[in-house]
Amino acid sequence: MNRLHLHLLSDSTGETLEMIAKAALAQFDDSDVVRHFWPMVRSQAHLDRIMADIAANPGLVLFTMVSQDIRKALEERCRAMGLPAVPALDAVIDALEDSLGQQAKGRPGRQHMLDSAYFARVDAIHYTIAHDDGIAWEDWEEADIVLAGVSRTSKTPTSIYLANRGYKVANIPVVVESPPPPSLFGLRRPLVVGLTTAPERLVQVRRNRLLTLNQQPDTAYVDNDRVARELQYARRMFADNGWPVIDVTRRSIEETAAAVINLLKDRQAHGGDAPSGHKPF
Repeated sequence: MNRLHLHLLSDSTGETLEMIAKAALAQFDDSDVVRHFWPMVRSQAHLDRIMADIAANPGLVLFTMVSQDIRKALEERCRAMGLPAVPALDAVIDALEDSLGQQAKGRPGRQHMLDSAYFARVDAIHYTIAHDDGIAWEDWEEADIVLAGVSRTSKTPTSIYLANRGYKVANIPVVVESPPPPSLFGLRRPLVVGLTTAPERLVQVRRNRLLTLNQQPDTAYVDNDRVARELQYARRMFADNGWPVIDVTRRSIEETAAAVINLLKDRQAHGGDAPSGHKPF
């Protein structure tokens, strides 16, 4: 297998470029890729230092550059070394310019401007962290989404991912011995979504969790019959209250979050608040 050095250069944070590279690399199995990440490249002196590393580790160069001078210097020096240099966003920006009939602004980091959407996202993250694992249930009506599910059904990581997309999310563990607070069943504004998974997969995840904590791996927490009863209890609660359910067995966090967002948008398109008839279980 040939090793590829992948150099990612950006005149901003490089977050967009990293996501593009990650998405593209996911299409290749067993690839030996060494990523070199170079954010905030805004001077010729900085570019000179980077080019020395590129010369020592030649490979593919991906970049997002607004400065025409630095971009031209990068392309010329890569060309002199016989290395491909690919502008990751050019095709998209060109298509948008044609469709919108205007020139791109050409300012680095423009997507990270401190606008109202940015502060709304920060607020969503603060809310979500403060309402993890059933905490502060008195404020759940302020949430956009409430995730419910038994232990280890990815409620917290999904909540954090959704918060980074700008959604206020609370999550609540469904425990047979400790029913949720009655307020859960009267929520109007938030979309309540039940998360479930296959029993055998849940046992495996829980067992791995106990091992990482150096705890005894053979407890009621991972008993097959008990886990099956927990999941059955949760599913009956979801069904009795008319909450949509997502099976996370074979879904990544991103896929689960995308499904939740689709459910929320579908509900908003058809009227907004939760239907009446929610009831405790």
